[in-house]
Amino acid sequence: MNRPIRSFVLRQGRTTPAQQRALDELFPRYGLSFSQGEIHSEKVFGRNAPLVLEIGSGMGETTAAIAAAQPEADFIAAEVHGPGVGSLLNRIHSMELKNLRVIRHDAVEVLERMVGDGALAAIHLFFPDPWPKKRHHKRRLVQPAFASLVTKKLAAGGIVHLATDWPEYADQMAVVFSENSSFATADAGFAARPATKFETRGVKLGHPIRDLFFRRRA
Repeated sequence: MNRPIRSFVLRQGRTTPAQQRALDELFPRYGLSFSQGEIHSEKVFGRNAPLVLEIGSGMGETTAAIAAAQPEADFIAAEVHGPGVGSLLNRIHSMELKNLRVIRHDAVEVLERMVGDGALAAIHLFFPDPWPKKRHHKRRLVQPAFASLVTKKLAAGGIVHLATDWPEYADQMAVVFSENSSFATADAGFAARPATKFETRGVKLGHPIRDLFFRRRA
């Protein structure tokens, strides 16, 4: 059986005691287990509201800030790294966010298995691994197949918001979505994106930050 190409590597980062406590104690409250069944917003959030998926939420500071600024929308963060999930769980708890939940799983499989077609108002993908070496470009998440999957999961008028500090990857992102006839370029995203630690690091390294917005055609 061929294993799918992953866009991420599960690095063995240190999990702090606070993060581990969150994984043990807070995940049952604020986390969603990966399953083959679709997410039903009424069951998860107790209401019907615009639903946004963030792919790779990292340590969660940006995710939590956006959710706090957009209480009228609901957010699901998909992240594979335990320390990041634990950190975001702690933020949800301390900030008393009722509109944010976390799934500790590969976001592509979450999109495929847990998100209904046309269910999302927006998808956020901020500073994904650029896989800068040419031989690794096949591991980049933003490929034509990914754009096709996004097309299915976004509602008409839904927004995909991408950000990167790698110009060549930004160009690839632009080409992939521009060549998909289901998308048109947009001027802004669903929500303003606060600065992330990856953006701060990129700026220090002299990397230009680029945000790209595409709207799902009706």
